[in-house]
Amino acid sequence: MTGRVLVIGLGPGEARFLTGDAVAALESADAVYGYKPYLDRVPPRDGQELVPSDNREEIARAGAALERAAAGATVAIVSGGDPGVFAMAAAVCEAIEAGPPAWRTLPVTIHPGVTAMLALAARVGAPLGHDFCALSLSDNLKPWAVVEKRLDAAARAGFAMAFYNPISRARPWQLGAAFDILRTALPPHVPVIFGRAIGRSDERVTIVPLERADPALADMATLIIIGTTETRIVERPGLEPLVYTPRSLPL
Repeated sequence: MTGRVLVIGLGPGEARFLTGDAVAALESADAVYGYKPYLDRVPPRDGQELVPSDNREEIARAGAALERAAAGATVAIVSGGDPGVFAMAAAVCEAIEAGPPAWRTLPVTIHPGVTAMLALAARVGAPLGHDFCALSLSDNLKPWAVVEKRLDAAARAGFAMAFYNPISRARPWQLGAAFDILRTALPPHVPVIFGRAIGRSDERVTIVPLERADPALADMATLIIIGTTETRIVERPGLEPLVYTPRSLPL
């Protein structure tokens, strides 16, 4: 019996963001591996085993799931949002590359999900309507000097930016440092969008100019979008504003 590996994106929050493809994949799994808060969002199925692990145990989690699949099981590995965006798809590929030859023979299917930057962008309009990039502000897997270099380059190149992992108890100063870097390259009016718990019942969205962007508005449940010099805010009487970055640039 040949096992299978399913790497599944759960979307940003509530079940309404879970794709039909992801639902079908989850239903077919004998066991589901993931960070416990993500496993709590998996629709229950009789006879299916849920295998929780800590958020920083991605390679170990992937290895455990691959070992189970090599023994013949259909295993699912879940991520919030999309599994290919700072999440488990890369960890699974890394584990397969470094693991035993048998793991390379396993069928692997990656099921995409709605990632947080797209959910937040849709919530406020179209701030990623032109060229953009996504950056993780965590220095757990790369040096902070690299983060600084990429922030400066992206800002000066005119990209809108989405910040994942913006702040934590272990990294309380880095978001403020990131804003300081952006303020040297961007004008003070550039919109900054804080989206906390997007896709959940307690979601909160705050839009401020870069000059008033405060790290206290963020936590690890927050995604941040930085606009460009071209990003516009359309005020609407009685309605929330629309934030968008035009698809064209002036010549």
